Amino acid sequence: MQAYLDLCRRVIDEGVWVKNTRTGKRCLTVINADFEYDVSDGSLPVLTTKKLFWKPAIAEMLGYLRGYQSAAQFRALGCNTWNANANDNAGWLANPFRVGEDDMGRCYGVQGRRWRNPEGKEIDQLRKIVDNLSRGIDDRREVMTFYNPGEIDRACLAACMHTHTFSLLGDALYLTSYQRSDDLPLGHGFNQVQVGWLLMIMAQITGKKPAKAFHKIVNAHIYEDQLDQVKNIQLKRDPYPLPKLKINPDIKSLSDLENWVTLDDFELQGYRHHPAIQYPFSV
Repeated sequence: MQAYLDLCRRVIDEGVWVKNTRTGKRCLTVINADFEYDVSDGSLPVLTTKKLFWKPAIAEMLGYLRGYQSAAQFRALGCNTWNANANDNAGWLANPFRVGEDDMGRCYGVQGRRWRNPEGKEIDQLRKIVDNLSRGIDDRREVMTFYNPGEIDRACLAACMHTHTFSLLGDALYLTSYQRSDDLPLGHGFNQVQVGWLLMIMAQITGKKPAKAFHKIVNAHIYEDQLDQVKNIQLKRDPYPLPKLKINPDIKSLSDLENWVTLDDFELQGYRHHPAIQYPFSV
């Protein structure tokens, strides 16, 4: 939590104004930031200086792991974050590869479960990782990437948190997640929860112990219409201790995640937070 506040201050103090071509808005921007989350005791890295709706963050990542391609599928899980990009993004609406209402195209989980090589063969990256980790194998290629340069034009949005690398040291599982673009007031809270949850759930379904997650960010920014709220509200609040995430112990396999897991299988214990902040969202 403190590292997040420190990065917000760094962006304000050192950031450079950059105009974002997709949204038409200016962003105060810095390059390179690193976070480290120790989830070995069940602590979930949830923002406490504002209320974070953590369940939709988990639902979104769960949808990625299932390879969902429709905003309707995410809504059914309890996540509405893809409605705008699927249906209100002018560039995507005019894209000939869009197949209709709620279609997101070939982004995020589609690439994680059905990545296409140049010959058109689909590769299930996640399945290979789960199978290897379950057998105690780390070939230093336990990588799941949502970024396929050959199909960026076939997606409503290029993946922001695009690559997840899993590493084993004995029976301890580590995760390194790479993010090309980070909307600090809005997106970061979601992404931070997702990194911690992904490590926890992957450890559980592969029989390993969750250790530390490393969250690496390239471009960290605050939009011009978010800046006042960051400075005058969020940065004036003191953080609270992190809560603990309780995961249904009956979740034991990738098949479980694919077929029956819901948000009711996760409980956040001891989440104390400041009131929510309604930051503007840029499509």
